[in-house]
Amino acid sequence: MRIAELYSSLQGEGLLTGTPSVFVRASGCNLRCWFCDTPYTSWEPEGEDWSVEEILAAADRLGETGRHAVITGGEPMLFAEMIPLCDRLHAQGWHITIETAGTLFLPVECDLMSISPKLAGSTPTQDRAGKWHARHERTRHQPDVIRRLIGDYDYQLKFVMDQPSDLEEVQAWLTEFPKVRRDRVLLMPQGIEAGTLAAAGTWLAPYCREQGFVFCPRKHIEWYGAKRGT
Repeated sequence: MRIAELYSSLQGEGLLTGTPSVFVRASGCNLRCWFCDTPYTSWEPEGEDWSVEEILAAADRLGETGRHAVITGGEPMLFAEMIPLCDRLHAQGWHITIETAGTLFLPVECDLMSISPKLAGSTPTQDRAGKWHARHERTRHQPDVIRRLIGDYDYQLKFVMDQPSDLEEVQAWLTEFPKVRRDRVLLMPQGIEAGTLAAAGTWLAPYCREQGFVFCPRKHIEWYGAKRGT
């Protein structure tokens, strides 16, 4: 499994914000969001191949403050090694969060499936992305995969909001999945600077309160800034 970084920090997004966690960041992605904040796992993937045993040993060394593992990317569901990795983590008592775009399915052990569906505004321009423009648009929404993930796992749906017009698309997206709980719908502002995120919160947080959604600030940006290992 190609790993870009493996580190301990606090979870900065979602329902487990503030939880001490070990992050395993896979390198490689089947999408090319123009706003990707980890381009070293997508546009220009970096990293080295790690065995499941090596990942487990590193996680064990870093997990002294808690047994929460966050497997993220890139897109971790690209890797079949996720199955034995999650099996072993589960057997050792780890709580497992998987952060995925919801376009691929693997039958993995998972306590919280953190799904970040990609809206139309995530698609990069053809000038920038070339063939990835059409590939991203074709791949970004996989309803059958979403239904299986939210049916098989405890879940949260984390939408990246770039501008107010994205709100209508979220509502349209949810009509496809009427069983989704509104308190599991998280709306998160797009950005990697604290000021940008705070400005977006002025229109996004009130909307979440009105709709029964969860406002999802990017607390790790506030705590550490936009840098690796956080």
